[in-house]
Amino acid sequence: MKIEKDTAVTLRYKVADAQGKLLEESREPMVYLHGGYGNTLPKIEEALEGKMPGYQTTLALEPQDAFGLRDENLVQSIPKSQFPPGVKVGGQLEGRRDDGQPQAFTVMKIKGDTVLLDGNHPMAGKALRFTLSVTEVRAASEEEIAHRHVHGEHGHHH
Repeated sequence: MKIEKDTAVTLRYKVADAQGKLLEESREPMVYLHGGYGNTLPKIEEALEGKMPGYQTTLALEPQDAFGLRDENLVQSIPKSQFPPGVKVGGQLEGRRDDGQPQAFTVMKIKGDTVLLDGNHPMAGKALRFTLSVTEVRAASEEEIAHRHVHGEHGHHH
C-alpha cells in the first residue's frame, strides 16, 4: 500500500545534526496519521507521499522546516520561589504562553534564586538530518481519522 492521505505509517528514524552527530534514534517504531494532521513535520510527509514499505531516505532540513528558529522571547528568568521543591536542570515544566496556550519549558540553569527556562524545542534553530525507514503502511480506521491520530501499538492511547 502507498502512503497517501488517511494512511497509518510506521517508520523508524534517526535524527542527526548537520555535522552527522546522532541526536535521537527511535527505540520503538513511530506511527503517524499521514495527510496534514500535524502528526509529523510537513517536509517528512511531503518526502514520504506515494512511497511504500521498505522505502528509505535521508532528509536535510533547515531549522524553519524542522523545529523552527529559536525565539529568544521564550527564554525567561523566574524566581526560584515560584517553583515546587526539587526543580532540577533538564526538567520539563508546562506553563502558559501569553495567549493562554500550553507551552513546554526546559529548566536550563539554576543560579542562586533564579531559574532560567527555555520554551524553545530542544532542536529549534538547528539544521537536521532525518534518516527514515518506512516499515508498514495501512489504511487508517474511521476512528483514527476522526481523532486525527493513530491508535493502538506505538500510536495514541485514550
